[in-house]
Amino acid sequence: MAAAARRARRHDPDRRERIVDAAVRVVERDGIAALSHRAVAAEADVPLGSTTYHFTDLDALLTAALERVNDGWLGWLAAWLGDAPPDEAPADAAVRLIDDCLGPRLAQTRLEYELYFAGLTRPVVRPLAARCLDDMAVLVRPLAPDEATARAVVALLDGLLIQLMLTGRPHDPGQTRAAFARLVPGNRTGSPRGPSTR
Repeated sequence: MAAAARRARRHDPDRRERIVDAAVRVVERDGIAALSHRAVAAEADVPLGSTTYHFTDLDALLTAALERVNDGWLGWLAAWLGDAPPDEAPADAAVRLIDDCLGPRLAQTRLEYELYFAGLTRPVVRPLAARCLDDMAVLVRPLAPDEATARAVVALLDGLLIQLMLTGRPHDPGQTRAAFARLVPGNRTGSPRGPSTR
């Protein structure tokens, strides 16, 4: 029975996707330093040759993992913004968003930033990180008077999340609200648009 299951998996058309999912789990559990073809093969329960067939080197595997995580983050953010009360001030929305990212979504937030910072030493992932920032600016654009302000909102959100995770300090909603209110005073001006087509 086990041999038959292995043979079935060998011809699994979804094997590449399972390998990417496994790479994400390895990084989430053990960090980027633990990412290897062998670790991912074991996590995905596939032969080692399957990972090297689909991903010739670790950069390719890391890029695929980052793309998967980015897609999940952007989908979640779009849904979160879409569900926000239409009369909610952007500064209040920012407070709730940071609380969600550092609360129920903390594990995913840490994973996203670990992959994001991989671009500091692995240039191959930088285009994906840049595209994610661009797509975030598109999503928050309805909250801002112009594109430059939307990008400033993304930068402020990034900066606060990074600082709070690194220092372990508690989130101060008053400071967050005051900072975002300077950038985007008033209420929401429209519905979030989807990120750019890839």
